[in-house]
Amino acid sequence: MRVVLGVTGGIAAYKAALLLRLLTESGHEVTVVPTEAALRFVGAPTWEALSGRAVQTDVWTGITDVPHVRIGQEADLVVVAPATADLLARAAHGLAGDLLTNVLLTARCPVVMAPAMHTEMWQHAATQANVAILRERGVVVVEPDSGRLTGADTGPGRLPEPEAIHAAAMAAVEARRVDGPAQDLLGRRVLMSAGGTREALDPVRYLGNRSSGKQGVALARAAAQRGAHVTLVAASVEVPLPTAAEGVDVVRVESALELETAVHERAPEHDAVVMAAAVADFRPASYAGSKIKKSHDGPQDDSAPSITLVRNPDVLAGLVASRAASPDPTSPVVVGFAAETGDDEGSVLEHGRAKLARKGCDALVVNEVGVGVTFGQDTSTVHLLRPGHPERTVGPADKSVLAHAVLDLLLELLPAT
Repeated sequence: MRVVLGVTGGIAAYKAALLLRLLTESGHEVTVVPTEAALRFVGAPTWEALSGRAVQTDVWTGITDVPHVRIGQEADLVVVAPATADLLARAAHGLAGDLLTNVLLTARCPVVMAPAMHTEMWQHAATQANVAILRERGVVVVEPDSGRLTGADTGPGRLPEPEAIHAAAMAAVEARRVDGPAQDLLGRRVLMSAGGTREALDPVRYLGNRSSGKQGVALARAAAQRGAHVTLVAASVEVPLPTAAEGVDVVRVESALELETAVHERAPEHDAVVMAAAVADFRPASYAGSKIKKSHDGPQDDSAPSITLVRNPDVLAGLVASRAASPDPTSPVVVGFAAETGDDEGSVLEHGRAKLARKGCDALVVNEVGVGVTFGQDTSTVHLLRPGHPERTVGPADKSVLAHAVLDLLLELLPAT
């Protein structure tokens, strides 16, 4: 995604450097457009080092490329942080005295502004009127935080934290994506799974995995935003689950066997199944009804119990087999996920291709996993595999962006209505 980060002349400009880092680490191509005053607080070398791109500062540089028009036209998102009272006023009244205000006039993408100024300036009737005008035009103006300002002043007007601005920006993009294109999943029923299963050893302990459930939850929310009725079978997740008010019915499970039952019971009622859950391959052969105790045969006793594992059912392959055996073998569409690590026998993609052929699903979403990679992270890279079609790689990008890429693939697989 092509992002323009506008920075104006306020002491909070240093926080924009942290926001820039969040945007670039999410896989976005960021062009920084600072005002002349902003460069008095943070210099161009800082922005260029963090973005990896040349800073755009005025309408006269590279004039043959018409930067005052082109930058705004090509942007997928414009974020202004901090947005001073002066910038809010000029934007509200359509002034174009510098490159940033020209960009704001030519942009037709989501625009997010994060004001930062002293309390008296924020609360002034002129500023509030300007904010109201911008919001009426569809600009997202993030409410400033209340806290310590420049000097000893305290009150509303503090720039929100970079993470909050980033979240507001991503939400604005998703909202525009839903409001712009048609509700292309309207009337579709989609069953999804998310999170990692837990296989109980005793009442206290379990075998699990590192899945946070972030990608599966992002998929459920994105599908609901695009009009689908979503059922989410959720194992262990580390993020808030969507609600029925958001168009998502949640079914909680814990183990692989519970997930298998929940998915197989509901799959025939749905148009598609997207298996994003990290389902454990193995479970303990037996469950101890009471906590397994350590031995107390002396200080030198380092013995430990042996745990026998048995294989869990292959839920994804089972769905494909059930569909083939049903009177209507074309429904539901089945999309699998594969968390892979490369090894001596093959790369992540090679393992993914083999798994797609072995499972027999309609498409497979392959991502590389490991400590600090994909699991628990807000960003990832996925490879979209479909038999007989070119492979597509998306990312690194925010998991909400990846969710829409997977749903775009799902739309290609669903029969026309």
